[in-house]
Amino acid sequence: MRLLAISGSLRAVSTNTALLQAAMLLAPEGVEIELYDGLARLPHFNPDLDVEPAPPEVSAWREKIRQADGLLVSSPEYARGIPGSFKNALDWLVSHDGFPDKPVAFFHASERAVASQAAMHLVFQTMSARIVEEATITVPLLGKQTDAKVIAADPEISAKIRAALQAFVDALKP
Repeated sequence: MRLLAISGSLRAVSTNTALLQAAMLLAPEGVEIELYDGLARLPHFNPDLDVEPAPPEVSAWREKIRQADGLLVSSPEYARGIPGSFKNALDWLVSHDGFPDKPVAFFHASERAVASQAAMHLVFQTMSARIVEEATITVPLLGKQTDAKVIAADPEISAKIRAALQAFVDALKP
């Protein structure tokens, strides 16, 4: 099973990215998790550019989405919403036929980011994603160590991540 992990943060040291990297370390056997690193390279969405062939970075992004069995998403909240760069990436998927019904699990790194969590649910539902609520978790990492290995080594956090990943895998099985 192939999962694509997407961090909505462009920061070099990000709790959202670290949470997804910890998930990579804790993935169940037979599950491959790849962290998408092209968010900053996507051009600004422009419907005039949303033609074939799409810009190369857009085509690569869409192909990553198409190949993934499911998406793990972790994003910060900026100005009570989704960061612009992440929303831009989602806008490039609106007309893409590989996105509808794509299973998605949210891994939230802050209990305070309720506005962006609600906004992400709305956007992903509007785009016809299949949100797997039983695999969606919140891990309170705000102000804590952001190293993936430290997160994965924490017994309480690692148990929560493992349970969410297993719930996601179980939801994706035919």
